[in-house]
Amino acid sequence: MASDQENSQDANAPDDTSEKEITRGITIMKSIIRDRDKAVTYNVHWNADNQLIGSNAAKLASYIGTLVRMHIPITATRWSNKELGSAKDKIWTEILRSFNIEDTTIRKKYILQLAGKRHRGRRMGCFCSPKKRRKFQESECHKSRESVKSHVCIQKRLDETKSDATSLPPHVLWKEARVGKDGTVRDDVQHIYDECETLSQSISTAEDQENRSVLSRALNVPEYPGRVRGKGHGCTPTSLYKNPRRRNPSNQEVMETLQALQAQVLQLQKDNERYRCMEKCSSQLKETSEKASINCQNKFPEDISSCQLYLSSPTYRLVGKGKVHNTSGDLLHHRPLPDGHLKVSVDVVLDKDALLPIPDIVSETTLLRDAIGSFVAWPLDLIFIDDEVFAQGSQQLGQKIDMATAGAIRLLDMEEDIFGYSCTETIGKEDLEHIFRHQELGIGVIHTYIRFLYDNFMRGNDQLSNRFRFVSSSLVNKALICREPDSCREYLVKRFMASSTNNLYLWPYNSGCHWLLLAIDPLKEVVYFLNSIDGEWTNYPDMKQLVDTSIKVFRSQRQARVPRTKSSNITWIKVQCPLQRNGIDCGYFVMRFMREIINMNQIEIPITYFDEYKCAHYTRLQLEQIKEELCQYFIEKRLISI
Repeated sequence: MASDQENSQDANAPDDTSEKEITRGITIMKSIIRDRDKAVTYNVHWNADNQLIGSNAAKLASYIGTLVRMHIPITATRWSNKELGSAKDKIWTEILRSFNIEDTTIRKKYILQLAGKRHRGRRMGCFCSPKKRRKFQESECHKSRESVKSHVCIQKRLDETKSDATSLPPHVLWKEARVGKDGTVRDDVQHIYDECETLSQSISTAEDQENRSVLSRALNVPEYPGRVRGKGHGCTPTSLYKNPRRRNPSNQEVMETLQALQAQVLQLQKDNERYRCMEKCSSQLKETSEKASINCQNKFPEDISSCQLYLSSPTYRLVGKGKVHNTSGDLLHHRPLPDGHLKVSVDVVLDKDALLPIPDIVSETTLLRDAIGSFVAWPLDLIFIDDEVFAQGSQQLGQKIDMATAGAIRLLDMEEDIFGYSCTETIGKEDLEHIFRHQELGIGVIHTYIRFLYDNFMRGNDQLSNRFRFVSSSLVNKALICREPDSCREYLVKRFMASSTNNLYLWPYNSGCHWLLLAIDPLKEVVYFLNSIDGEWTNYPDMKQLVDTSIKVFRSQRQARVPRTKSSNITWIKVQCPLQRNGIDCGYFVMRFMREIINMNQIEIPITYFDEYKCAHYTRLQLEQIKEELCQYFIEKRLISI
C-alpha cells in the first residue's frame, strides 16, 4: 500500500524539467544612504575612453540599479520615453549627492545609459520565461565578472607597457580579459587573437571603422551599432575614432553649400583676372627696372615715406593710405618681395571691399581692410608718394605744413608706461592732411592723441595713471588677430597682469575700415563696448573671442575663483554713446570717448553714457576741439610748424 501511495504521489507531482534558477535578493545599499546623511561621498575614476573604472565602480553600478527600481516603473517599455525625463533627472541628482562625478553632459549620458541597462535587466527578470531569464542572468553575471577581470588585467598591462588604454586595440583588451589565474591563455582565445593580428595587418583603420572591427571578423559575429566590441560599456565608434556620425545633408545645407561654391568660383575668377593684370604690370616694370637693386626702387625715396595706394581693376581708384618701405634687401614676412613690388604698411582704408594685389598667404588675408596695421606687397605703379599728391592738388595745405626735416616722416617716442613697452610712432604728412581735411584717421594719429592724453591728464597724477591704461592698436588689430592670435593674447594678458588694482584698459580697435573703443576691466571681467555706428559686438567675433580668452587666461594666472555660473560668462555692456552721422568720424569719436572717460575718472561706464557728455551726436565744434588739441600737441612736440 505504501508503495502504491508513493507511486500515486509521484504521478500527481509536476515534472521538474527546469534547472534551479539563479536568484538574487534586492539590493538596498543602506551603507550609501548612511554615508550620504553623514556628508560622505565616494570618488570614482574614468579611463581615457570615458569609461567607469576603479574600486567604487561596482558600488556605483549597484546603486544605479537601486535607484532605477525606486524611480522607474517596471511597466515602462521604452527607456527613451520622454515621460521618464523627470525620473531620470532624479536618478542623476541622487547619484551626484553620493558620488563625486562632474556634472557634465558626457558623464550624465554614460550614467543614464547604464541605468537603462539595469532597467532592461529588471524587466527581463520579471516578464520573460524562466529559461530565457536564466540565460540572461548567466550572461549578465558573465559580463560583470569579465568586466571586472578585464579592468584588473588591462591596468596591469598598462602599468607594464607605460601606455594608456587608447593605445591598445580592442582585440588585445579582449585577450587580456580572458587570461587565466595562472597567467595561461586558452587555445581558442589565442587562436582568435592570432587571427586578429593577421587581419590587422591587411585592414586599414578606416575600413575597420566603416565596416566591422578585426575582432568581430575573427569571432564571425555581427557588429552592433553604437558600440565597439572588446572596449566595454560607454565606448562608441564616434568616441573611439573621433569622427562625427555621418548623416545626409538637408536641402538647406545643400543650397548653402552650392551658394558657397558659386561665391568661390566668382572669387577665383576675380583673382585670376587680377593676377593676369599683375603679371602684365610686372613684366612691363621688369623691362624698365633691370638696373635697380633687388628691392630698392629709384623712383621712390629710400627709407620710409607716406604714400597713397591705388588699384587698377575693375576701375582705377584710390583705395587706401599708408607708408612705403623702400629699403634694399627688405623682406616681407621673412620672404623676398615679388618683382615689381614694395613693402607697404596700411594705415587707412578708403574702399572697404578692395582686394589685396597679392593675398597674404600667412594670415590668409585677401581684403585690404583686414591688413590695417600690417605689411603687404604693393605694385610699384600703383604707389604714389604723398609729395607727388601734394604737388597735384594739395599745394595750399603743403604751404601751411612745414615738416621739421626735409623728409615726410617724423618720429614720436612712446614711453613704456603708455602701452607696456617702449616704441616709436611714425607721423607723416598724410596724417596731418587727414586732420586738416577731416578725413579718416590712421593708427599714428590715434596713438599720438593717446600720448597727448597721457602727457596732459595722467602724467604726475597718480590717481589717473593708476586707474586708466591703454592697449596698443599696433600690437592688437584685426590683421594680427587673424595671423598671430597667440601673440595678441599674450600681450593683452601681460597688460592685465601689470596692475594689482582695478584698472580700465582703453583699446581703440580698428575692424578694417571703422574705429570703435573697448574699455576693459579685467578684474571685474567687464567689457564696455562703445561703437559710434550702433553696431553689436557680435559683429566682431574674432575680437570678442580674443578678449574673452585673454580674460580667462588672466583669471587663471592670478588664480582667481569665480562662481560656476559665471566661469564661462564675461560681462559685455553696450554703452549708448553718441553716434556719428557720416562714414569718416569714427576715429574722432573714439578719441573723444577716451578723453571723456578719463575726465570723469570713473572705472564703471553707465550704460546710457555719462550725464555730463550725454548727447545723440557730437557737434562739429566738439570734434574740432579734438583736432585743435592734436594740432597744438604736434606744434608742442615740434612735429610741425605753422
